[in-house]
Amino acid sequence: MMKSATIDQGEVAFYSQLADQWWDEQGKFWPLHRLNRLRSEYLRTAICDHFGRTAGVTRPLEGLSILDIGCGGGILAESMAALGARVHGIDIVERNIRIARQHALQSELEIQYEYVDVEEVIERPHRYDVVLNMEVVEHVADLPLFVSLCTQLVARDGILFVATINRNLLSWLFAIVGAEYVLRWLPMGTHSWPRFVKPRELEALLAGNDMTVNALTGVRVNPFNRQFSLSSRHSVNYMLSAIHRHT
Repeated sequence: MMKSATIDQGEVAFYSQLADQWWDEQGKFWPLHRLNRLRSEYLRTAICDHFGRTAGVTRPLEGLSILDIGCGGGILAESMAALGARVHGIDIVERNIRIARQHALQSELEIQYEYVDVEEVIERPHRYDVVLNMEVVEHVADLPLFVSLCTQLVARDGILFVATINRNLLSWLFAIVGAEYVLRWLPMGTHSWPRFVKPRELEALLAGNDMTVNALTGVRVNPFNRQFSLSSRHSVNYMLSAIHRHT
């Protein structure tokens, strides 16, 4: 069993039980598959804007190195690899990594998947053009330490992305009561409301690690057609990007 200051073993056990369902688009992870279509396009545009690339070409991220922290079964990692990026996906659930590797082979995509935590990766010399933290920060045991480690993995002129859930009454009603208990879109126990992170809290943590938030957008879901879209409101789900201050 992997142990580190940022890992919550309860979260590891929870997602280990669900690991076999990652690529069932009609199963318990269907929201992630729907969300992935939106966030992949968001990332494609934002990364190209940051590095001065043309988003409309077939493989706009060719040659860029991407670290996908908490990659799960590889849903987002495969989308980034298909756009040309060199993707390193890491996860603390060993079953997730096995499933991600198997699916990448089936998809004929070259992706480096590794059962490892950020504490170990930070000890290595490599830094990444893009670091992804999508739906991860609300599950870690030590958020300040985790954010600090993640920021150190971003190359000097790189960019960090975080997707998470705000902490307020609306997020409790929609992300937990609605999504888990009423609509049953997510397995009960997927989220813990006290671990949700307000944008200003995340911005402060990033600023304490010499990073500046350069974009913030909300994400909303239509409960009738189950489609995700970007929003100017950050009350529930949101995504942000941050860069080193010297850039």
